[in-house]
Amino acid sequence: QVQLVESGGGLVQAGGSLRLSCAASGGAFDYHMAWFRQAPGKEREFVARISWNGDYTYYADSVKGRFTISKANAKNTVYLQMNNLKPEDTAIYYCAAAATIPRWSFGQGTQVTVST
Repeated sequence: QVQLVESGGGLVQAGGSLRLSCAASGGAFDYHMAWFRQAPGKEREFVARISWNGDYTYYADSVKGRFTISKANAKNTVYLQMNNLKPEDTAIYYCAAAATIPRWSFGQGTQVTVST
């Protein structure tokens, strides 16, 4: 059973930056990892994904060029560096892991709020 614990969320002004972290345990070292988000009143949406070996990354169009996903295999941790944040990035951000896409397991989430 994979366990995922997110951290790093908070309140930031528009144009600012945050880095989210996700610590994985329970054998997730060779899993595909991703970040999703859910804004108030909206469905959860894909943000970014990284392959199990870190060779491939994919991004939603809305964050391309501003967000960077990376992983530190030695620490079993995945990161989401978020730059030039916009108010529309406000959401709960969820870390996800999958041995086989799209069978994602999700963490509890961390709140990101971007003020104008």
